[in-house]
Amino acid sequence: MPLIRNGETVEDPFLRVEDDAPLPPEGAVLLTATQFMARAEEAAGRAGPTGVIWPNDRDVAELAPWLDRLAMIALVFPTFKDGRAYSQARTLRERLGFTGELRATGDVLRDQFLFLHRAGFDAFEVRKPEDAKAFCEVLQRYNVFYQPAADGTPGALRRRLFIASRPRAGITELA
Repeated sequence: MPLIRNGETVEDPFLRVEDDAPLPPEGAVLLTATQFMARAEEAAGRAGPTGVIWPNDRDVAELAPWLDRLAMIALVFPTFKDGRAYSQARTLRERLGFTGELRATGDVLRDQFLFLHRAGFDAFEVRKPEDAKAFCEVLQRYNVFYQPAADGTPGALRRRLFIASRPRAGITELA
């Protein structure tokens, strides 16, 4: 599957390790949730970046002790109708403070790109290479939002309050 990051198709640096395979000592690896939880200490002590594929039916709070050692978390969308990974993404970004790569994987549709980005995702595994272009276009289409979100873009109200609080040129303070 093509990987989209920053509106471009890129090579995936993470090697997916099978459940029964040994962990390579170096290089970026991607482990299943079961494999990671069983080998968390070993994975955390590796020289290379470690990522985990986290299913949407598990609590992301289980990852809290290792978030500072995880380079990437791939959240799974088993079908486009199942949006639990959106909530997981917001929890990881806003409550747990995860700053690494947050990847959407599974049934990721281009209609959802903007919503995924706003929820905190910054990388996307998609089915078709032409989705990279569509993703970039979506991010350029809107620049003002009413709702605050995990992507860090301030909402319209916050922008208005910021603009209103700045002193205007040529206006002096009333005594």
